[in-house]
Amino acid sequence: MQGGAFAQFIPLILIFAIMYFLLIRPQQKKLKEHQAMVEALRRGDEVITAGGLVGKVTKVRDNGEVDVEVAKGVNVRVIKSTITTVLNKTEPANS
Repeated sequence: MQGGAFAQFIPLILIFAIMYFLLIRPQQKKLKEHQAMVEALRRGDEVITAGGLVGKVTKVRDNGEVDVEVAKGVNVRVIKSTITTVLNKTEPANS
C-alpha cells in the first residue's frame, strides 16, 4: 500500500519541478542580471527608468540612488533599482 501513496505524490512533484524550471529559475536569473546591471552603473551611462524617463547618469550615490539628467540643467534623483535599461554604456577611463 505504500507504493500507492507515493504514486499519488508523483504528479505533484512533477508539477513543482516544471514550475521551478519554467518560472522560478528564469525569474531568479533575470533578477541577478538586473542587480549586476544596476551595480555597474557609472557616470555618463544613458538609462531608462521604470517611469519612462530617459536620461544620462550624472552622479552615482552610495545610498542606492543616482542623479539622472533628463534635460539640459534638469537633474532628477532616481532609486537605482527603478532603472530598467542601460542604453549606452560609457567606457572606463584609462589610467
